Amino acid sequence: QVQVVESGGGLVQAGGLLRLSCTASGRTFRSYTMGWFRQAPGKERVFVASITPRLSNTYYSDSVKARFLISRDKAKNTGYLQMNSLNTKDTAVYYCAGRIGGATWGYWGQGAQVTVSS
Repeated sequence: QVQVVESGGGLVQAGGLLRLSCTASGRTFRSYTMGWFRQAPGKERVFVASITPRLSNTYYSDSVKARFLISRDKAKNTGYLQMNSLNTKDTAVYYCAGRIGGATWGYWGQGAQVTVSS
């Protein structure tokens, strides 16, 4: 069974940066597409970014494109989300998840709180 744990959240001022990590157990997670999602207070969880397993193709939501960078270290079974130029709209709980191909996202972590102050 695959389990994922997010870390690296915290409080940062607007314009600052943070890096989230997503560490997964289970060798098969290296074969998964890894994704980041976020849920702001009172809102639905939404897609932020994803990275494919073989070619490391990346995809971003329009709201974070050019500010966030997703990457992964297959040897460490760890994914990262580098978040730059943060603004208050980025405040949310950030979740890591995985999926194979076009399947439903699964293997959700517990989430990491990111709070951006003005």
